[in-house]
Amino acid sequence: MIESLRKNKKGIFLMILSSFCVCLGQLFWKLSINHNLFYLLLGFGLYGFGALLMLYAYKFGKLSVLQPILSVNYIFTILFACLILHETILWQDIVGIFIIMIGVFLIGGGDND
Repeated sequence: MIESLRKNKKGIFLMILSSFCVCLGQLFWKLSINHNLFYLLLGFGLYGFGALLMLYAYKFGKLSVLQPILSVNYIFTILFACLILHETILWQDIVGIFIIMIGVFLIGGGDND
């Protein structure tokens, strides 16, 4: 499992960065609701950059390993909602984050080639 993570580390890192940019872009879309055109455009730019990073990341690993890494979107979303939008995180959210992280680790470490 650890060897697979080492082999795919660049792709995994790029997928996590892609996920971060996409979630940040979506956050700016949410913040643009009050007719803030700058936030709207920034959101599209970050979302697009995240998509390009994702395409580039596929160069460094298998689709079956890298695609599930995008599940960290849920983690970033909950963190942004709590820290920036001041939404409440419930214990179920924390359990869900923990389960997602276990799944991402297991799938990311499952490359046998």
